[in-house]
Amino acid sequence: MNKKIKPNRFKPEPKDPRTQQSDSGHSIDFCLKSIMIVAFISIFSLASIFAYDLVTQSNVFNIKSIKISGTHRVLKNDIIKLAKLTKKDNIFNINLFSVEKLIASHPWIQSASVKRKLSTTLFVSVIEQVPLAIVKIENLSDILINTKGQPFKEYNPHKDSIENLPVITGLDLTNKDDQFMFNGPLFNSILNFLKIQDSSTVSQITGNKNTGISIETNDIYNHLQPSELKSIQIKLGFNNFKAKLNKAKRISEYIDKNFPERIICAMDLFNIEKVFIKTKLNDALHNNLEKGV
Repeated sequence: MNKKIKPNRFKPEPKDPRTQQSDSGHSIDFCLKSIMIVAFISIFSLASIFAYDLVTQSNVFNIKSIKISGTHRVLKNDIIKLAKLTKKDNIFNINLFSVEKLIASHPWIQSASVKRKLSTTLFVSVIEQVPLAIVKIENLSDILINTKGQPFKEYNPHKDSIENLPVITGLDLTNKDDQFMFNGPLFNSILNFLKIQDSSTVSQITGNKNTGISIETNDIYNHLQPSELKSIQIKLGFNNFKAKLNKAKRISEYIDKNFPERIICAMDLFNIEKVFIKTKLNDALHNNLEKGV
């Protein structure tokens, strides 16, 4: 009687040769596919590099035209020099972001945008700074601030052709995040005042941390009688500027109507409910009356 052979649990059973051949075939196929993919990627990368070099180094794509828009103060030639652009430069070899930063480094330029159009034309669009006022600071150069209240350059009266900008005194620069700027309640009050329509006639703004702002304005308050005054000082405090200036106009109309022999020299409108007016005799009118005019 034959004895039944029991499998040895301590020795693995031999694999089927057909299964081994199948696993080996799959491994070879996977290796071949991997090699083909790597080869394809390498060839595509080399072709891309070759095409990029061909485009960025070819004279065919050199800059033929630079069109600049948005300039009023800054000369177009100055922008081209600042951006270091020449017609020998390949338009596709230019870093547009770097060119924008170079152009925006000009103190009169707030921001710049550079774009490629067609294959040989470069379009440059700039936004220039809009000056709002001149700030005078003791022992420092005068500073121009823009409509946002940000200082953007030193004021040079010989080079900066600016007219009818108010001059501000009584402010100090502060350093915040490694950047010099103006801030605080007093400066905010001045900025709010400059945004109202009536500030166009103002020549001088004086700031005081305790009493607010005083303005030196063109004499528009003695218009019914000839006056030797060229400007009038008005104290306005920290707020409610539009209402205060409207009240100043009503006061001037009242003085003209009821006291024609007198002219307004100064007004204190710190408290709109309690206004102080300084007047004097109109010397010009008095002299004309003496001459019989």
